[in-house]
Amino acid sequence: MSQQTVLYDIPGPRTRRITAVVSVLAGLLLVWVGYRFVYQPLADAGQLSMEKWGPLIDPNHELFPPVWRRLGQGLRATLLAAVFAILFSLLFGTLLAVIRMQLHALRQRRFPGLSAPMAWGLRGTTLGLNVITRVFVEVFRGAPVVITIFFVWRVLPQLGLRPPDLNLFGLPLPSLMWSLVIGLMLYNGVVIGEILRSGMQGLPRGQTEAAYAIGLTPNQTVLRILLPQAYRIMLPALISQLVVVLKDTALGFIITYGEVMRTANLLAEHRLLRNPLQFYLLVGLLFIVVNYLLSKLAEYTERRIARGRRAATVRPPRVPTQAGGEEAEPAATGATTGDQRG
Repeated sequence: MSQQTVLYDIPGPRTRRITAVVSVLAGLLLVWVGYRFVYQPLADAGQLSMEKWGPLIDPNHELFPPVWRRLGQGLRATLLAAVFAILFSLLFGTLLAVIRMQLHALRQRRFPGLSAPMAWGLRGTTLGLNVITRVFVEVFRGAPVVITIFFVWRVLPQLGLRPPDLNLFGLPLPSLMWSLVIGLMLYNGVVIGEILRSGMQGLPRGQTEAAYAIGLTPNQTVLRILLPQAYRIMLPALISQLVVVLKDTALGFIITYGEVMRTANLLAEHRLLRNPLQFYLLVGLLFIVVNYLLSKLAEYTERRIARGRRAATVRPPRVPTQAGGEEAEPAATGATTGDQRG
């Protein structure tokens, strides 16, 4: 039996004709549904006229420059918050993953060189810290990110922990941006930490044992052996989570942060525009484009890493020949060994 017919038989000419006809009819049906229930209602309501789209797509329109100037400011605020949120989420998630891995290793130790009370005390402390980190992970992973952002924005200032207004090389970093960044960091950092922890725990046990055998400490084993491999193995999941961070910056409009979503909402409600549909479609398209570029960057990075692993081969040593003393590269390790034995 051929490999192509393991799951189903190869369709014959009649079945292929039926499939082609059904595909064409389904496509025509979708086109008619889109025209009848999407295009025609929008056209009848005047949503496709240049009066609505002109400020966004017509450079000669009088409102085109100020509209895009405001949208550019909002997009810059969105990307600025996304950059800091991604950076801090990666750092916080990495730290959390390392701490949980260390606590997991300590929980399995018996501390044979210490007295019984001190050993039990250390084991109890390790167990308590492990419970605290587990509760922390479950709380912030289970809570909606909107609640986390609201908590940072409204509750922390009442406790005297209001994020400051900063200025970085002439670039204003308002308190609202830090509230959004901290809220996103708490949620996405926990998720990233769990991704990295699962990646490290999924590695073969022999790598950890080999690291201990050559004298590496648990900290060195995690930082030099396990963590770099976890980043490489879990790169697709990490990139997906970073895309989530970028999309979640749109929640900044809830706390009145001037990102692109809030900017588009304010412009859409302006008395000279009154075109929310066009602005929301444009903002959605901007997010799609940015996330697509980020995904392509992830694919490029993954290919470079894979190509680097394939290229990281050890060149065989060059040995001098007997005749002229010139160096020659042995054809194979077995041949070299045989010559040396002879």
